[in-house]
Amino acid sequence: MALSTIFSDLDLRDGFYQILMRESDIPLTAVSTPSGMIWEWLVMPQGLKNAPATFNRCVTHLLRSVCDFAPIYFDDVFIHSRAVDGKSEVEMHKEHLRRLFALMRKHKLYANLKKCIFRASEIPVLGCLVGKNGVRPAPGKVRVINEWPTPSNVKELRQFLGLATYLCKYVSNYAGKIRLLSQLLTKDAAWVWTADCQQAFDAVKQGLTEAPILAVADKDRPFHVVCDASDFATGCALMQHDHEGRDRVVYYQSRQLKPAERNYPVHDK
Repeated sequence: MALSTIFSDLDLRDGFYQILMRESDIPLTAVSTPSGMIWEWLVMPQGLKNAPATFNRCVTHLLRSVCDFAPIYFDDVFIHSRAVDGKSEVEMHKEHLRRLFALMRKHKLYANLKKCIFRASEIPVLGCLVGKNGVRPAPGKVRVINEWPTPSNVKELRQFLGLATYLCKYVSNYAGKIRLLSQLLTKDAAWVWTADCQQAFDAVKQGLTEAPILAVADKDRPFHVVCDASDFATGCALMQHDHEGRDRVVYYQSRQLKPAERNYPVHDK
């Protein structure tokens, strides 16, 4: 999606129900109802162990010829376009949509129009928003983080860190910021919320609510990694120069050091 400037998102209707069951496997889906009747599934139901993988593999195979501009993730198809060879971004996007719709019509794949997004500057992709400027966290999740009250017990702190960790790729040195908070979750740790804990809590909230817009990774450009370490944590940032020559962050990653690792010399950390 790097360099793309216009996006659409298609939601495939009925998902698993678009896949027919193999005739020999239909009896294996039989269920008994309170009336005593036995019902069998003619299409692939939810709940089968291999259903998600089967559906994803099937859709990916059927739409493989358009995967360069329409990647698939289960029942979502993300279409992205940019101006190419004298054609505007809108013209290219229309062409991409026509090719995709022709394949869907051929293979009888249907979309839920109410959940589709067309010709947008950014679209939701797996809990984040992807657009021409890059990748940013969903505003709803950021708002929840920003409005989260100070935890009063271990359970509330676990809930906060669970959501915060989901967004940690947007925050530099996230592991170092939550060090004091994670110590409260260790076995036999007494719950004492100090001023330092409050400061760490506020720092995590600020880091997430002011998270930068990450770059969309471009597979055709080289990457480089910037690393750093402290006495308690180590972290890195996956970086890439964009088409304007700016050094952009693609992904932040960090973790706390184990007790033995804290004794390592600086060059080993």
